[in-house]
Amino acid sequence: MTRYLTSLFAALVITVQAADEWPRFLGPNGNNTTANKGLPLEWKEAKDGKPARNLKWKTALPGEGWSSPVVGNGRIYCTTALDDGHSLLALCIALADGKILWDVEVFKNEVPPAKHQRNSYASPTPLLEGERLYVTFGTMGTACIAAKDGAKLWGNRDLLWDQQNGPGGSMSDFGDLLLIPCDGADVQYEAALSKKDGKLVWKSERSAKPDLQKKPKDMHKAYGTPVVFNVDGRPVSITMAAERLYALDPNTGAELWFVKTPGFSNVPLPVSDGRQIYISTGFNKGEMWAIKHAGATGDATDTHVVWKQPKGATTESTPVVIGSRLYYVNSGGIATCLNTTDGSIVWQERLGPDFAATPLVAEGRLYFFDSWGKCYVIQPGDTFQLLATNRLESGCMASPAVVEKAMIVRTKTHLYRIEEQP
Repeated sequence: MTRYLTSLFAALVITVQAADEWPRFLGPNGNNTTANKGLPLEWKEAKDGKPARNLKWKTALPGEGWSSPVVGNGRIYCTTALDDGHSLLALCIALADGKILWDVEVFKNEVPPAKHQRNSYASPTPLLEGERLYVTFGTMGTACIAAKDGAKLWGNRDLLWDQQNGPGGSMSDFGDLLLIPCDGADVQYEAALSKKDGKLVWKSERSAKPDLQKKPKDMHKAYGTPVVFNVDGRPVSITMAAERLYALDPNTGAELWFVKTPGFSNVPLPVSDGRQIYISTGFNKGEMWAIKHAGATGDATDTHVVWKQPKGATTESTPVVIGSRLYYVNSGGIATCLNTTDGSIVWQERLGPDFAATPLVAEGRLYFFDSWGKCYVIQPGDTFQLLATNRLESGCMASPAVVEKAMIVRTKTHLYRIEEQP
């Protein structure tokens, strides 16, 4: 009952809150939105003898990792990989000055699995809860480490699936459980591990498996991240996987309902405004769909799909909702504003060549970080309005975090604290 009440309360919170910490992927509410004030509109690196602007500190990070930073108790945490995936690490960085406080090897791989050249071996984002930091590297292992000093409290390497392109989706939690999708080219299921000791609590096989067997193995996989919403007065774990959106009971893993979709290799998280759930169907046939929130049972495809928008869908970054508008950018750099009522396009504009990070909603603005080093700041609304374009030394595959009056931004090479400076 305690687990239920705790998670139900969390699921009900879809309002924007000020972030004193950023403990999980896409922030406290999982929507990459913050009410924090004082964030800068513009910044720049030091160049040609000219000083930096609004950069409090910049720290080089070892190895390669696309995991987004999480923040709490005056510390920043992320993961990285060394030696072409042979060594998987967790990092702790001081929020005040950017100093690396500790780096610990969580897992060692004798033979790292294959990955896509666009991916890293440390792409899933950690989850911070009090004095415990939970990290996952997909099929290479999930672990709990002490946030204070990085001491390893437990590790689990029993969840095995063929990711093909390396680790992607991040884990979520529900009460004392960690929720981990395992959608591979070979097997497809979702699992829950105990936060206490890392042992398997439940395993839910994907009901689309008979249909997937008719497709090439490359089309069986996905890189989803579960999100827990309040649906019909109860917590429901929603996950995108190949060919389906799944709604599970997070207590048991029992499938509650599903919606058939046409894609695979799904990355963007489902997002909700409390009325509808918005999804990207993934690769192959990328479309944006709206799913009615309430009253679904069994196969809800015919009854609960409200609209479909086939043009300009995102396949990597997660959309964000502001009022009755859905904003997102696809990997090719086309930013879109949709009307959430009917899925019609309000506007579309090309920003730049390549995007993976989820846009940040802050200060009544949208911050779009690309993978080449630019950040485009846009005014939300029914006409496209570019407020500023900022540049860093390298680009972002990770999504930003916000704490106090600062943005914590991880590029391919560095970690930044971006904040108004006197």
